[in-house]
Amino acid sequence: MSDQHTQGVASRAARLRKLIDSPGLEFIMEAHNGISARIVEEAGFQGIWASGLALSAQFGVRDNNEASWTQIVEMLEFMTDVTSIPILLDGDTGYGNFNNMRRLVRKLEQRGVAGVCIEDKIFPKTNSFIDGERQPLAEVDEFCGKIKAGKDSQNDPDFCVVARVEALIAGWGLDEAVRRAEAYVEAGADAILIHSKLARPDQIIAFAREWANRAPVVIVPTKYYSTPAEVYRKAGISLVIWANHMIRASISAMQTVAASIAAEHSTINLEDRIAPVVEIFRLQGADELQLAERRYASAAGPATRAVVLAASRGKELAGLTDNRPKVMVPIGGKPLLRRLVDEFKKHGVNDVTVVAGYKSESIDVQGVDIIVNSDYAATGELSSLACAQSSFSDRMVILYGDLLFRGYILRDLLDSPGDIVVVVDSSLATTTKSGSPDYAWCSRADDRSLIDQDVLLEHVGDDTAVRTDEPRGRWIGMLKVQGGGQARLAAALSELRLRADFGALGIPDLLNHLVAGGQPVRVLYVNGHWLDVNLLDDIERAGLFAAGSQ
Repeated sequence: MSDQHTQGVASRAARLRKLIDSPGLEFIMEAHNGISARIVEEAGFQGIWASGLALSAQFGVRDNNEASWTQIVEMLEFMTDVTSIPILLDGDTGYGNFNNMRRLVRKLEQRGVAGVCIEDKIFPKTNSFIDGERQPLAEVDEFCGKIKAGKDSQNDPDFCVVARVEALIAGWGLDEAVRRAEAYVEAGADAILIHSKLARPDQIIAFAREWANRAPVVIVPTKYYSTPAEVYRKAGISLVIWANHMIRASISAMQTVAASIAAEHSTINLEDRIAPVVEIFRLQGADELQLAERRYASAAGPATRAVVLAASRGKELAGLTDNRPKVMVPIGGKPLLRRLVDEFKKHGVNDVTVVAGYKSESIDVQGVDIIVNSDYAATGELSSLACAQSSFSDRMVILYGDLLFRGYILRDLLDSPGDIVVVVDSSLATTTKSGSPDYAWCSRADDRSLIDQDVLLEHVGDDTAVRTDEPRGRWIGMLKVQGGGQARLAAALSELRLRADFGALGIPDLLNHLVAGGQPVRVLYVNGHWLDVNLLDDIERAGLFAAGSQ
């Protein structure tokens, strides 16, 4: 083992010892694999409990030592690799006799684990809450031998061995619990974990009172979870372990999702309520790999930029925009623009340009570049887009700032082929959409197949006199430009600037100009799942939409 690795182990072990020896009450949380361990650290916990129950459950086996200790140690290596906080392993009975315990401690130290907790039951063990009173306990001398073997085997003086006393679970009473705890501390245990299966902490408090701080006391309030933390503080408890909540939460979530998909044969009503795939990438450290690729491998493809047109006041919203632009109006407690930026981040769009105008100084959203259209009151959307031309990239999404949409729409747009792609709602519903209809005439109707639809835009606008046939849908105010489309878009902007009425033109005029010039504009059909915020009546609908109720 390298000196550098040894120092890393010592650092984690020292931090675990500090938690256990703390004069105040400390808390650690269960994790059972790499991703749950990283979530625990991100939540702010200073330590991780590698639960035997949770580790067994994630393997799909019983908490009866059916997962081998080598499988457990292998999973711990993944957990230590992705975290920096100390891990205390729920080591069951030590996976055998004193010799197994010696080897376990050496292997845990090699993998950066800060400590192990062993319980005074017979190998193979059964979870304490399954017929606990019928489970035999180890002989005190034999268990003390395991503790001594573990302590004698550790290289790091701060590596912690916690002795878990099962006497109360097994129905042997307080006196036996204290007798065993005394013997275990005498054998070298760094702390005592006292366990109880009652719904009240009476046994724990009684033990703590009798124990009188002879060594740190660790508890696991799985059954007596309603007890306030202040009770533990007054009793002199050192460390509280939330022992199985991450695995339990994941099971509930997976059961809900699986049942919904099985019933509906679709994920459309789930996607905005579960973690996006990019959140998995983030937790896996994909950003670090991308940085490494840029340094060591070939250059990555162009990043996607979002251009948000947000210069208008939104006067139809009355007093809501007296002191702020429409994009800063809160929807469900979060400004419209913040919602857009969060959605971009979920899909890996990290470069965001906002073209502001009215009350631009009041825009307070992190992670955006602001460009001001100072002539916003006398010009339209196309002038605002022209203000952002210096920010154009080879791959970008352009959209209105008053949009709310389900995440799959942006995802599908980013994945769509074509140099210029617009999103068209084929439902033509108006009950949840306000403002100008921006009807879209397309080369063919939406057949709802969502597969290989090669549909082109023919015209977009609210002047139905231009076309006598029925529109195929409604442009929602979102498009993607990439590859050669960026140069063609820039050229179209330059051409339209020569028109006397340029200041009054909108994005539909730009799209129509592109189509008239022979530029193919592909259509991505959706069917609802978006709305825009233009009127006071839209605010309530938008709140329901953001909450997933529409």
